[in-house]
Amino acid sequence: MGVADLVLLSTHLPAADAVPSVLPGLALLPHVVTVHGMDVGVLLTDGHQAREPDLVLVDLVTDLMVGHGTLRSLAALELGCPVLAVLGETALGLVDAGWPADDVCATGAGPTEVGARVRLLLGRDRRGRGPVPAQGGGHAEPEAIRVADVVVDEASWSVRAGGQPLDLTFKEFELLRYLVQRPGRVVTRDLLLQEVWGLDYYGGTRTVDVHIRRLRAKLGPERESLISTIRGVGYRFSGPRGDHR
Repeated sequence: MGVADLVLLSTHLPAADAVPSVLPGLALLPHVVTVHGMDVGVLLTDGHQAREPDLVLVDLVTDLMVGHGTLRSLAALELGCPVLAVLGETALGLVDAGWPADDVCATGAGPTEVGARVRLLLGRDRRGRGPVPAQGGGHAEPEAIRVADVVVDEASWSVRAGGQPLDLTFKEFELLRYLVQRPGRVVTRDLLLQEVWGLDYYGGTRTVDVHIRRLRAKLGPERESLISTIRGVGYRFSGPRGDHR
């Protein structure tokens, strides 16, 4: 494989430092990398696909939620080129078969690994395989979860309360989603720490309490009681009976 034409979509600033900051191993390879913001429109010309790069990389290191949304937008474009998602080490545990990317790579991967992944992606026969399914494709979209007037939409990674969007961090979103998926169930602090922060997190359960407090504050005084504290055990998310779906 010779020199490939790659595009990196990233929110990292300055853009000139994006490649060595997001995927240092790539910076040591001879490929030509063009950096753009998270606007997939750069791959289009007057509504039509421009000349496609050999490979599109998406930065989920700088902003995980924005990067994931960009992956979904790329899937909807039905590009003919492969898409490689670049993630932080701790975020790799979030990847599953439904992710709209052809491969993933940790930000700390060295040039040998990065080069191997690029070669495999570019050499893979994509004919007959088609793009990653977008809406209406082979993978069903996750349904939004509603408890009371709180709606957690996994497809768009967004939360609305009383019809208004909530500005949550990634961990706050993951924590709320985990609780909302188990309405009425008491979840221990240890389990929340394990499921939301991961087995490799060495902090204590105090961080769970801090994030719960922030979640309640963002839900507002009229909804903070949806998250109940079970003294000495953990937390429970509850809404009006029959309002879980």
